[in-house]
Amino acid sequence: MRYPTWMSGNNGSIVKFDDVCFDYGITKPIIIDGNFSLRRGAKVTLMGQNGAGKSTLFKLLTGELEPEDGRIITAPKLSIAISRQVIPRDQMELTVREFFESVFPEKIYDIDKRIENILEVVHLPMDDYDKKIRGLSGGQQARVLLASALIQKPDLLLLDEPTNNLDHAGIDHLTQFLRDYDKTVIVISHDADFLNAFTEGVLYLDVFTKKIDNYVGNYFDVIKQIEIRVEKERSQNARLEKNIQAKKDKANFFANKGGRLRAVAKKMREVAAEDEENKAEVYREDKTIRPFTIPAQDDINGDIFVITSFTRMVNQKRETISADVTLRKKQRLLLVGPNGIGKSTLLEGMATGSDDGAKITRDITVGYYRQDFSTLNFDDTVYKSLSEIMAHSDEHKMRSIAAGFLITGDMMGAKISALSEGQKGLVAFARLVLQEPGLLILDEPTNHINFRHLPIIAKALDQYQGAMVIVSHVPEFLEQINITDTLDLAK
Repeated sequence: MRYPTWMSGNNGSIVKFDDVCFDYGITKPIIIDGNFSLRRGAKVTLMGQNGAGKSTLFKLLTGELEPEDGRIITAPKLSIAISRQVIPRDQMELTVREFFESVFPEKIYDIDKRIENILEVVHLPMDDYDKKIRGLSGGQQARVLLASALIQKPDLLLLDEPTNNLDHAGIDHLTQFLRDYDKTVIVISHDADFLNAFTEGVLYLDVFTKKIDNYVGNYFDVIKQIEIRVEKERSQNARLEKNIQAKKDKANFFANKGGRLRAVAKKMREVAAEDEENKAEVYREDKTIRPFTIPAQDDINGDIFVITSFTRMVNQKRETISADVTLRKKQRLLLVGPNGIGKSTLLEGMATGSDDGAKITRDITVGYYRQDFSTLNFDDTVYKSLSEIMAHSDEHKMRSIAAGFLITGDMMGAKISALSEGQKGLVAFARLVLQEPGLLILDEPTNHINFRHLPIIAKALDQYQGAMVIVSHVPEFLEQINITDTLDLAK
């Protein structure tokens, strides 16, 4: 077999999956006979639907999980670093310096200088490394998490959605870093333009076959290759189907003749059955969520939400700024400003009613989507999380809406903590539909979400009849929503 250049080459293989199988119990296979090989210096994308097992594959690479069958072969003394999507809760009390120190096996004496250099790469200037992680904004935490992997300069760098919370300047900085990086990188991302700037191949984890498909080229190249593959498989199956039907017709004819011809008929049926088995399993596209609407709370009129002032962080100091913003039905407010200025803090103050300068009209139901999903109880099952948000119990309605968000029956009994980040996001959106709020407060609602779902989500938000406040760093997403007002916290 001739391997793509990113799988083999003069630099040698540093990782090889050899017929690797992994499952979460007998009923939930994730990878079946997975095979791929990576050469030193390769830049590869890992793709697959939410819940297909991309993060699981990363855990297999790091040794956090062991395969049920097959082998994972790595080069001797291979160093691996991973940037996950969220910072573990038990590390929130660490200072920034302690967080970076924790990724090294031994003391680093020039740690402050290294932190300064790597924060420049992720476009996050910071003067105080004694600040606790929990005191950083969601965007700042995401950049620190990314930087903690980059600072190690590992032989194999694993990046899980690294562009979440990065603005264009931040993505440009990261892209250039990865272009210049002379070691191996595997990236999970839904940002096609980012991936196309530096990757040379794709590992596609097929959620249906549980196989790992290998492709050469960037995201757009892969889409073309998949289209060609689908057409080839369909043509092959059409030819086989025609032959199968012809053999069945002849078998029926000979069977009716009786005598020795019955043996001929039996043989033809056996050949037809073999041809059935040889039919290719045509590639199935990732499922997308169904179009949906977020029903607005009934009988809401007049002012829904008023901002008279807000607090922002400038040069590590808090300052209060006067504002004059009023939202009514069908009005959408976009909050903008750099990471760390206080957007998420303002949203939290709005949602909890703890911000004196942001007041929500009495009896307005608030649907709050947090980028860290902390509005979800991670110990709850999906079933409990969805059912408890409804004003009136209706299990048929709940399950129907859940199915539209690809929340299947077997997921209902799973704990929120066991879901992928993308699946948590879909649960959060399903809760908003079931809640029927009068005011939506959305903090980076595109993070962790499969790009195929985003146009459907944007359309639902654009059609929402209540008031909305949103923070997002994805202009292509915002362009699909009629934003009526913008509040720039930096001005």
